[in-house]
Amino acid sequence: MSETRSKTRTQFNKLQKRLRHNVGDAIADYNMIEDGDKVMVCLSGGKDSFTLLDILMNLQKTAPVRFEIIAVNLDQKQPGFPEHVLPEYLESIGVPYHIIERDTYSVVKRVIPEGATTCGLCSRLRRGILYGFAEEHGVTKIALGHHRDDILETFFLNIFYGGKLKAMPPKLLSDDKKNIVIRPLAYCREKDIERFSAFKNFPIIPCNLCGSQENLQRKAMKQMLRGWDKQFPGRLETIFTSLQNVAPSQLADAALFDFVGLQRGGVADDEPLAISVEQPLVFDRTFAKARTAAILGTAE
Repeated sequence: MSETRSKTRTQFNKLQKRLRHNVGDAIADYNMIEDGDKVMVCLSGGKDSFTLLDILMNLQKTAPVRFEIIAVNLDQKQPGFPEHVLPEYLESIGVPYHIIERDTYSVVKRVIPEGATTCGLCSRLRRGILYGFAEEHGVTKIALGHHRDDILETFFLNIFYGGKLKAMPPKLLSDDKKNIVIRPLAYCREKDIERFSAFKNFPIIPCNLCGSQENLQRKAMKQMLRGWDKQFPGRLETIFTSLQNVAPSQLADAALFDFVGLQRGGVADDEPLAISVEQPLVFDRTFAKARTAAILGTAE
């Protein structure tokens, strides 16, 4: 039994280290967290946001920059929502937190026809409330729990159903320019998060209390990606890397590259490039790794 526990502990340590480095890489690559930041971790009660909070609190202890963390949950008054679960957990780990109470459930049920999916309106209402809270409480960064698989699913959803080449950016300035949203789990695999959540035994609250229909399109994307990952190991890593290596002149968006003004020997003087760099936009990995080591407190 002792040997089994030792093996389990070793597996957990490796998993935790990988997730910490993934988060550290993302923070370093996109300069997500800076000295003096007040980071609002949006806690839904799912495995992703629990993992995000846990790892950020861990990094907070060793990071060379000083930043605050506040955990925020939006209680949308869904029938059966266990209101005691999150406060009890957050108090047990000693993190400052705030529970926002807004009855968006009644609004969604009144507006959305019976049988239709409620997720779109629900997420827009939730985002507006969280943005408003962030402004009122001096929050400088809003941290969401989206991971690499979420980003890839969104990428293919936009291609297949939206006719757009876009995904979820790791760092985003809101439309009103008042809030910066960060996704520190951007480099983390969902299967790693699932294992980590099971190891930590987080008090998961299911996201089916409202009775909303499942997002079948996103489910199809998830199944497709998991099938690829099983059949072609490494494919998802390659696809995600492609999102970081964009060559505008090799696509077909005239707003990103001046195809009209393209001439032999250069570009017409009166039609400058919207984006001046034609080469793929790549990260300096050596610099990024050094930044990660500094964030993790492991720099030599």
